[in-house]
Parts: sequence; C-alpha cells; structure tokens
Amino acid sequence: MSPRTPIGHDLLERIGRLEAVDAPAQAIAKFVRDLKRPPKVNEALSGTWLGHPVHPLLIVLPMGSWISAVVLDWIGGEDAETAADVLLGTGLAGAIPTVATGYADWADTEPASDEVRRLGAVHAACNGTAAVLFGASLAARAGGARGRGKLLALAGLGALGAGGYLGGHLTYAKGVGVDTTAFEDFPEDWTQALADAALGEGEMRAVEVGGAEIVIARSGGRVYALADTCVHRKGSLADGELVGECVKCPLHGSTFALVDGSVEQGPAAYPQPVLEARVNDGSIEVRAPQI
Repeated sequence: MSPRTPIGHDLLERIGRLEAVDAPAQAIAKFVRDLKRPPKVNEALSGTWLGHPVHPLLIVLPMGSWISAVVLDWIGGEDAETAADVLLGTGLAGAIPTVATGYADWADTEPASDEVRRLGAVHAACNGTAAVLFGASLAARAGGARGRGKLLALAGLGALGAGGYLGGHLTYAKGVGVDTTAFEDFPEDWTQALADAALGEGEMRAVEVGGAEIVIARSGGRVYALADTCVHRKGSLADGELVGECVKCPLHGSTFALVDGSVEQGPAAYPQPVLEARVNDGSIEVRAPQI
C-alpha cells in the first residue's frame, strides 16, 4: 500500500529532478554572488543589519498590493479602477528589492542539494513571471484594454500563488533561510569535550559533546566554544579560520565573535550559539549558557 502524500508532493518531487535547470541556475547564482561580494551589499541584502532575513518581510508589499488590485478589479466596480492601477504599480515597485533579496538568499544555498537549487530556480521563475504579467496588465490598462488587463492580472496572481507555494516549501521543508542551529541541544552540566593539551594557541577543533557538534577554539590564551554548524547555511566553522577574536565560516564568509557569537560580518543574519568553556584538571569542559 502506497503512503498518503500531501497535495503537490509529486509535483515538488518532479521539480526537484529537473536537471535541465542546473547549468543556468548555477551560472545565475554565481553572477548574483559576484554582484553582492562587497560585504556591505551582502549584509544589506541578507539582513545582517536587521537580525532577520529581509526577503520574507519585503514579500508583503508586492503580494498584498497585487492581491488587493485583483480583488478591486472584480468586485470594486468602476470607482475602484484607479486604485487598482495604483496598487499594481506599487506592487511592481516593491518587487524590485524583493527580487533582489530573494536572489541573494537563493544564491547562498550553493553549495546546495540539487533539489534546493532546482526548486529555488522554479520559485524565482514563477515570481518573475508574475511580475511580468502584472506589468503587462498595467500596460494594457494604460492602453485602454482594461478587460485584457484584468485577465493578465488574474494570471499573474496564479503565478504568484505557485511561487509562494514553492517559497514556503523551501523555507519550511528545506530550511532555506532558517537558523540551522535552532533545534540543537547543548549539555546543561559541565561536560568534558577535549584534552587541554590537544588544542594549541590559534587552533580550532570540532568535537561532539552530548550529540551536539561544537567547535573549540583557543585565541589570546583563552578557550572558547561555539556551535560548529554555521547558523547561515550549515557550514562547519571548524573548517574555517580564526580571524583575530573571530571565526570565519568557509562557505560564505560569515564571521562571528568568539566571545558571544555576534555577527561581525554577514551574510549570516543570526548570532552563532556560544557555550561556556573552561579548563579543568587538564580537560576543556563546556556547557550551555546558564540563564
């Protein structure tokens, strides 16, 4: 007996197997990463300054404007025509930063699973199609073809819905944009992690303590402990490098302060979890921060 699957599951699996999108998707992702390489640009697009990804917040403006415009088209009457046109234009203006931040987040999923890359590419294509259709709708209205404009906007809403469905799947099912350490548990009591003699000055070691992956670092004669999994895209901080009193992730360059996990350089938007660390009887011991 075959297991029951949610509506759309088979479609999502088919999209995840679309090998044809890999080459253009990887090329586009590289192009976007090159454009946002300056740290300030990268942090602005990723939400380092906000402490939260920017893209989910910006989605509200174009989506809300376009949905409202379509509603007015069909139940607002002639008095609502101007308002509907203004809403379409507002949505198009809001789509510019929304698309920019979305592409920035998606580009950082590389190196990613093939499925995430493909789902993200189709998500972007659906939303891009929606923007084109809403733009064509506004142009048709300006040319006097209001009936055609309404139909184009309705089609745009359908493309927007498909894009939203894929975006939700990427976030909630595939974890794109979430704090990747959200469900990690760290030992509440002092727990031996590593022999003190095994860690020299300016070195890092990845260890497993109580089922949690932790990176132990020694800098300036002091021992530090952080979650090894980068909050941004699951890179191992132990494979990165120590930069002064910070650790830099090898995947996308997110840099965290050893002392408190604060983000010194993005694209990470969340602080890195830290643990208390001490040297006791020849061993480095760690525990979760005591509240």
